[in-house]
Amino acid sequence: MAEIDTVPFDAPIPGESLTAELGSRPWQSPPQFATVEQALDYYIPRLQSDEVSKQLLDVLEMGIPVTTVANSMQIGAVMEGKHSVDIGMLILPVLVELIMLIGDTAGVKYTSGLEKDSDIRSSVVDLAVKRFKDDDAEEEDISGAETTIEEMKEAADERATGLMSRRMQ
Repeated sequence: MAEIDTVPFDAPIPGESLTAELGSRPWQSPPQFATVEQALDYYIPRLQSDEVSKQLLDVLEMGIPVTTVANSMQIGAVMEGKHSVDIGMLILPVLVELIMLIGDTAGVKYTSGLEKDSDIRSSVVDLAVKRFKDDDAEEEDISGAETTIEEMKEAADERATGLMSRRMQ
């Protein structure tokens, strides 16, 4: 084992020289805005400008959720070196509220992205629905939907036999 004095702690990460020079990327140097207030002073005038507001309203009218737009804005600023990831996560709720305010003021109907998605289903139910549709195509009787789900659970329990296998509940 190497002595502590001989271990280079300031050496580059293996493979780093294959991508870019150390410190050449904006996110590898200190951020331009170090506090939440400074970052908000950067975002608020940009969101109030006519050009950005028009583009923002176009994006909201396309149905893209407000949370996606705000998250994209803050990630882009992190990559440009404007602020750190931590600051971006702290200002994200404020950005969402500002974008929603701009949409409300313009009368644009938007999706906030904070609604609960009702289309999320467990994989067991998805498998049961798929099998039910396959069975329904073969025979027109739909009375066996409950047994199909039970059969799927039993089949999943039979397949899960290894040390690291997951058990369906």
